Amino acid sequence: MTFRERRFQPVPPGQRPTRRRSAARVLVRAEGAVLLFCDTDPGLPGSRWWVTPGGGIDVGETPREAAVRELFEETGLRIIEDQLVGPIAERTVTHGYSDQILVQHETFFAVDVDRFAIDVSGHTPQEQITLSDHGWFTMDEVASLWVWPDELAALFAGDGSTAVDLGEMEESTVALSQGG
Repeated sequence: MTFRERRFQPVPPGQRPTRRRSAARVLVRAEGAVLLFCDTDPGLPGSRWWVTPGGGIDVGETPREAAVRELFEETGLRIIEDQLVGPIAERTVTHGYSDQILVQHETFFAVDVDRFAIDVSGHTPQEQITLSDHGWFTMDEVASLWVWPDELAALFAGDGSTAVDLGEMEESTVALSQGG
């Protein structure tokens, strides 16, 4: 059994632990395209969806600070807080994965840049397992992808003058309960 197989064994829906955190996410916009990462659930072979860069807010960090840090760690792009547009949206999302349930309050920002070569050397060990690909996508291309959040195209087109409240939602690879 490989490390990946040992670490990500599916857990019955009613027995998965629940984790809660706040996160910052960044829509990286360049030349009419957005940067997305292909995420996977290793406990559910063949699963894949696309997400913006971002991740958990560390203790003592503001959402803006976390967005800048996460962007550098996940893409190699170094920006300053003043380059961030927004927040452009907020939501609370519940992710049902094969090994856990993650309830996450997300603050979305945008940044407009020139296209750049992605450097994934800052990915955490878990990201190295779950993030399988990345790329620049036009909104026409995004329409054919499974993207979290569903509202990505609307956020991409927004000017960031007002944060959109996306409310509460679920995005799961495994239903939150056996009946759901």
